[in-house]
Amino acid sequence: MENATLKEIKDILDNITDKNDPYWETIKEDDRVGVKKMIAAWEKQREKELQLHAHFLKMCTYEKEIRKQGYTYIAGIDEVGRGPLAGPVVTAAVILPENFYLPGIDDSKKLSEAKREQFYEIIQKEAVSIGVGIIDPAEIDRINIYEATKKGMLAAVQNLNQQPDFLLIDAMRLEVPYPSRSIVKGDSKSVSIAAASIIAKVTRDEMMRELDKEFPAYCFARNMGYGTKEHLLALDREGYTIHHRKSFSPIKEMAEENRSK
Repeated sequence: MENATLKEIKDILDNITDKNDPYWETIKEDDRVGVKKMIAAWEKQREKELQLHAHFLKMCTYEKEIRKQGYTYIAGIDEVGRGPLAGPVVTAAVILPENFYLPGIDDSKKLSEAKREQFYEIIQKEAVSIGVGIIDPAEIDRINIYEATKKGMLAAVQNLNQQPDFLLIDAMRLEVPYPSRSIVKGDSKSVSIAAASIIAKVTRDEMMRELDKEFPAYCFARNMGYGTKEHLLALDREGYTIHHRKSFSPIKEMAEENRSK
């Protein structure tokens, strides 16, 4: 391969998927520094791809076991937004096809914003069905965040246009007419729950960015309603809005003080 240009060798490496390729040994014999660097980069990238593939297969363990029991439409369910001081809690239910493959998918909190949005588009395109549930702050205050999360999850399941025959739920237990399994930290253990966490996260983040346009003082586009320093300072300065949760401190105390006046 010594007569080949570096660009030609790079093009060949881009099409090699494993070291059993007949070109691999030939390229390895090339002593040029540029070629050695490309080989090192290829090996590093290939190792990363193998790790992502192995992790993806591990995340499919629950789904594989359940499909062996005869179930087809497995819905992963997750929520985003239990902890913030403002904004809704958003839940999602996602049914993926059996041949779904997306190496790198994980708990939405472990992904960059760009990667979450990229995966969101792929999931939207390839999922068998997606359902979303949104519970606003007033309802959270009325029934508490735990019950609101359950209500949102049930709404997400009801909003699926394909009836599921099994549910995989992140941590929560739901009273549903389907067989189900609750998995602690399921968004990092089940591909279906991870997909739901991504749908819920991207959906809620977009809602908070829209709220930011209406209430810029609270910097919702940056803090997504969580109690950051800038958010707390804005609460002290501006007071709370209809999008804040009056059952959460310090808004709870502010609301009680207003009622006592």
